Amino acid sequence: MTNALRLGIAGLGTVGTGVLDILKTHEVMLTTRAGMPVKVTGVSARSKGKTRGQHDLSGLDWFDDPVALAKSKGIDVFIELIGGDTGPAKDAVEAAIASGKHVITANKALLAHHGAALARAAEAKGVALYFEAAVAGGIPVIKTLREGLAGNSVRKLFGIMNGTCNYILTKMANESRAFADVLKEAQELGYAEADPTFDVGGFDTAHKLAVLTSLAFGTEVNLASIRIEGIEAITLEDIRNAAELGYKIKLLGVAVAHDGGVEQRVHPTLIPIGSPVSATDDVFNAVVLKGDFVGDLVLEGRGAGAHPTASAVLSDIVDIARKNIRPSFGIPAKELKKYKPAPPKAHEGGFYVALELLDRPGAVASIATILADAKISIESIVQRGKADKDTKRATAQFILITHDTLEMSIQKAVARIQKDGHVAGTPRVIRIERF
Repeated sequence: MTNALRLGIAGLGTVGTGVLDILKTHEVMLTTRAGMPVKVTGVSARSKGKTRGQHDLSGLDWFDDPVALAKSKGIDVFIELIGGDTGPAKDAVEAAIASGKHVITANKALLAHHGAALARAAEAKGVALYFEAAVAGGIPVIKTLREGLAGNSVRKLFGIMNGTCNYILTKMANESRAFADVLKEAQELGYAEADPTFDVGGFDTAHKLAVLTSLAFGTEVNLASIRIEGIEAITLEDIRNAAELGYKIKLLGVAVAHDGGVEQRVHPTLIPIGSPVSATDDVFNAVVLKGDFVGDLVLEGRGAGAHPTASAVLSDIVDIARKNIRPSFGIPAKELKKYKPAPPKAHEGGFYVALELLDRPGAVASIATILADAKISIESIVQRGKADKDTKRATAQFILITHDTLEMSIQKAVARIQKDGHVAGTPRVIRIERF
C-alpha cells in the first residue's frame, strides 16, 4: 500500500458534507478501489464553527482562504465546491493548478466560462482537471463522453439537466397546478432557490450544455452561443394541450453538430410521449447521447443532491489515485476547435403555436394567408371557444402544430399575426422535437 492521497476540500455545504459522508462510510472500499488510503487533510469554508453532520474537523488543517488551501503543501488534490465563475472559486482553482495540484470541481459555471483556459493550464502542469459532478449530479455523463464513447462520433445530445424545472413541469402536468403555485412549493421543499431565475430561466441548463457540447464535439466551450429560453411562460393550458396531442413539455438542452457548425439551445420542448426522456419526471435528470456506432445511450438518474453529486466527486478522486489522468475535455485542450455556430438554416423543426383568436370575420383566413406566405405547413389544428372575462370579447383558443420549418420563419409569422390584431394577448410558441 502506498502513501495516502491527501484531499483539500473548499466548500463544506451540501455536496462537501456529502463527500465527507461517503469517505467515512466507504473508507475500506475506497482504499481498495483507489489503491491507497484517501484522506481529507485540509478544508476551507465560510464558517469554522458550523456543525457538519457527525464529522469532527478538529484534526484537519483549517483555511479561511481557499486560495491558501489550494497552495498548501499538505494536499495533493484540491476539491472546489464553492461555486461561481469568478472570485474565490476561480482564484483557488487557478492557484491549485499553478501549484501542481490536481483539481476536482462541481462548478459548471466556472467551466462554462473558463473551461478551455483552465484545461490548457492543467495540461501544461501535468495535473488533472476533473468535473464529473458538474453536470447531471450522480449520472456519469462526463466519463461516458470522454472515455466510454471514445470510439464513436457523437452528432447530437439532448436531455433534461435541471431537476427544479422538471419537478415544476411534472407537478403541473400530474396535478393540474399553475406554474406559480408549484414554484412556491419547490422553494419550500428546497428544490428551488429564493430567486429561482437561474434554474427556471434555463441558465443552469445552459452552463451544463456548454460543457457537454465541448466534450461531445471537440470544440472550445462557448456559453455565449446558446439560445436560452426558460419555462416561466408555460401555462397549464399548454401542458393540457400537449397531453391531448400526445406530447409532454420538458425543458431540454440540445446540441447538434452540423456540417457548417454547432447548434446549441435551451428551451421548453414538446416531446412525443414514449420517446426518450419523456418519462423522466420529478427531480430526475436524463441525457441522451447519439453515437454513430453505439446508437442511442440514455443516462438517467438523480441530477442533484448531496450524495449523488458527492458520488461523482468520489469517482474523480479514485481516477486520480489510480493515476488515470486524461485531458479534461477528452482531447488535449490545444486541439479543441474554435466554436463555429451552425447557420440559421440548421435551426429547423416543428412548432406548437397557441393563439387566443378573436371572434371576428376573416381572422382564420388571415392567419392561413400569413402562414402560407411564410411557407409554413400545418400538421394539425385544435380550436376551442371560450369567453374572455376581462375584455368581454369572445375568443377561441387556436392551437397549431406545424411541420418542420425554420425558427426565423415561425417567429416572423407569429409577429405578423399579432400585429394584424386578430389575437388577444401574446402568442405562445414552443419547439417540438420528434426523436
